[in-house]
Amino acid sequence: MCLSKRGNPTFTAVPKEVWRQVWSNNPLERLNREIRRRSDVVGIFPNRAAALRLVGTVLAEQNDEWADSGRRYMSLEVIAKTLAPPSPQATTEVAIIAA
Repeated sequence: MCLSKRGNPTFTAVPKEVWRQVWSNNPLERLNREIRRRSDVVGIFPNRAAALRLVGTVLAEQNDEWADSGRRYMSLEVIAKTLAPPSPQATTEVAIIAA
């Protein structure tokens, strides 16, 4: 990703098809809420390993749910396009948008 003048990553460096997904952090917030909800049920953890097991379990369950759902947050084609080196035209578009 490109960096803004302040050094922050900008979502305009990725293809327009994924701007909405890159801009939003709703899936991450939902995952954090689920971890918080489950840890509130436990209350106090006896040690660090117990907390890591709970978080690992929630992450594994979420991964299985995302893998089995059949829909993707971003398609493989869009991810490949995002990871490809930017073309000179895209760099010019980003510069114009950022200005």
